[in-house]
Amino acid sequence: MWGNNSYSIADESEATLLKGKEELNIALNKMPVVQGLIKRFTAEKPLEGIKIAACLHVTKETANLCRALQAGGAEVYLCGSNPLSTQDFTATALASEGTHVYAWTGNTDAEFYECIEECLKIEPNIIIDDGADLIVTAHKNYPQFFEEGGCVIACQEETTTGIHRFESMDKAGALKSVLYAVNDASCKNQFDNELGTGQGVVAAIYGMHVLFAGKTVVVAGFGHCSSGMALRARGLGARVIVTEVDPIQALKAVFAGYEVGKMEDVIGKADMIFTATGCNNIIFSENIPKLKEGVIMANLGHFDVEIVAKDLYAAAGDKVRTIRPNVEELILPNGNKVYLLAAGRLANLALSEGHPAEVMDMSFGLQSLMAEYITKNRATLQNKSGMFKVPEEINNDVAYAKLAAMGIEIDKWTEDQYRYNNDFEEGT
Repeated sequence: MWGNNSYSIADESEATLLKGKEELNIALNKMPVVQGLIKRFTAEKPLEGIKIAACLHVTKETANLCRALQAGGAEVYLCGSNPLSTQDFTATALASEGTHVYAWTGNTDAEFYECIEECLKIEPNIIIDDGADLIVTAHKNYPQFFEEGGCVIACQEETTTGIHRFESMDKAGALKSVLYAVNDASCKNQFDNELGTGQGVVAAIYGMHVLFAGKTVVVAGFGHCSSGMALRARGLGARVIVTEVDPIQALKAVFAGYEVGKMEDVIGKADMIFTATGCNNIIFSENIPKLKEGVIMANLGHFDVEIVAKDLYAAAGDKVRTIRPNVEELILPNGNKVYLLAAGRLANLALSEGHPAEVMDMSFGLQSLMAEYITKNRATLQNKSGMFKVPEEINNDVAYAKLAAMGIEIDKWTEDQYRYNNDFEEGT
């Protein structure tokens, strides 16, 4: 491990640095919204004097978010939100550009929280999270951050799993900060979640050299992420079966033309199983004996509790071998060989490079603009608490910027249309 008081990374070699710089710039060329913000932030410095702690996937796309925040004048501390998603070349490039990055591939649980602590030592003004670990740890270990006169102005959450945790936290009265649900903004969840995850699962499976056409794919859940995976699998010719606990989501799947059933009834038919529910025990000890010979299992939810890796390893005992990076073959007691991707963690990030830069452009455009919004409104936000939506004008600003970068113009309201649309008196 390499590092000093400013960063801890896996590799400080010149070759890794050069690769990192190249990869970051290639990604930036596909992120026109973030490019525009970097240009404006460099001139205006809207984040001057702000300290930001972030727990995110340390990828080249995230690196360009850090560049935007730093261009705005912020001091940025970054740790990885998943032990298998960190790109070491990205961490090296970021460290060279002044980001205080504490991340390397394959860190242990203890090291994960040590990196979180490094980011919290700075007494951050804004916390940006992916999965809630950074913000929850801050609440547990540094309650003074959220008291009157404390350092934290507001927080931002990037992903569905984190939102679920914060909803529970807020309901219990334990959330002591303003938290903006960036994940719930339509510019994020309808694109990053659905399109990114859908393409991500295909990229993760690609290295297995299997044909989707003719296979039976079981997709757990039918939210934004899972519906994207179902769509891509069907588009490649697979028979897709959806499992759900929400009756409305189940109906949506039915009316979209998918088979819907209970996991216990369909698990034995699956050639592939994809999970992205944000919940636990989707594939676990009780249904493991039903797994079909050769089934490939990929979780794209945040934690390794959906496909419960420890239960699979316990069932296989010593009959586990790595057949390629982040792909394990397990032989179950009944003799069936099954294949687990990324030890039950985020398969799209561990086996591929995560979501494409073009779609992350919108998510990180939102994150950048929300950091600016929080800074501008710090006087009214500090010492308040609760979950809040991203302001619609910020969501629309990102959408307009993305369309403009694509060379697309859309209609605008005429005065008469605006009046008609907002007037309750005019009828038939």
